[in-house]
Amino acid sequence: MNIHAKVEFEEITGRYMRLDFDDKQHRIYYEEAGSGIPLLCLHTAGADGRQYRDILNEPAITKNFRVIVFDLPWHGKSSPPEGFEREVYQLTTDKYVDTVMAICDALDLENPVVMGCSIGGRAVLHLALRHGDRFRAGVGLQSAAFAELGGDVDPMAYLGSLNRHDVHGQHQAAGSVHGLIAPTSPTKEKWETLWHYMQGGPGVFLGDLYYYFVDGDLRNGLLSGIDTEKCPLYLLTGEYDYSASPEMTKQVAEEVGATYCEIMEGLGHFPMSENPDQFKKYLLPVLDKILDQKEAHG
Repeated sequence: MNIHAKVEFEEITGRYMRLDFDDKQHRIYYEEAGSGIPLLCLHTAGADGRQYRDILNEPAITKNFRVIVFDLPWHGKSSPPEGFEREVYQLTTDKYVDTVMAICDALDLENPVVMGCSIGGRAVLHLALRHGDRFRAGVGLQSAAFAELGGDVDPMAYLGSLNRHDVHGQHQAAGSVHGLIAPTSPTKEKWETLWHYMQGGPGVFLGDLYYYFVDGDLRNGLLSGIDTEKCPLYLLTGEYDYSASPEMTKQVAEEVGATYCEIMEGLGHFPMSENPDQFKKYLLPVLDKILDQKEAHG
């Protein structure tokens, strides 16, 4: 054993919280770093908060923002509620929004920024719609009003192999998202992103996709209810994403009158995880705009 090996400790702290919502008791894991404006980060379907590891470790961000990343119930280090073995996990709009608001209340977050990717990017839209007065701003990564597989394909039936007894669901999960990562992303970061998908609980990815493909669909006229004067909305989407494509994000931006919208070169569906250095080139200017927004409003 090399007792002189270099050791480096990250400035991230992790804790568990126990809180009741949705008529159940939950044990939620979260990590945070930095100080200043709360920046609450939402991970993608079937994954967990590790996707934001580089955001938590970026001094240029943590000097002005208290970055907070939690694992949704059933995900990562957050436990499923008691009796989970007797139910099928399925994420709905109400459950997702209520979970985020329960976290905000538990941590007593005052006027936070919420940033989410993929299903988290959709949740940013729902949060701006339902609770826009509670958030300083929303940052939607890969935000689109809907998702579909094309044609008359039923996505939940097609993706049912993610939870079959004779299929390794987590290998299937990683395989299903592999093509959503930009071909220019570093190999190390790409495979760490896929590793997170290989570790999910049985049926969790499929349950998240119910929100993404079905219950969270915003082609219902509700987008017009988002007030970007009340909750400024910044949209960033990777050029290689075909699930929440640049065109789909631009459509949302036009419909809601987004505060800012930019297509990110060299990035795919998981920008903060697959190529953090490239992503931060786009995120840091947006966070500066939010800081300026704070100063302008006092």
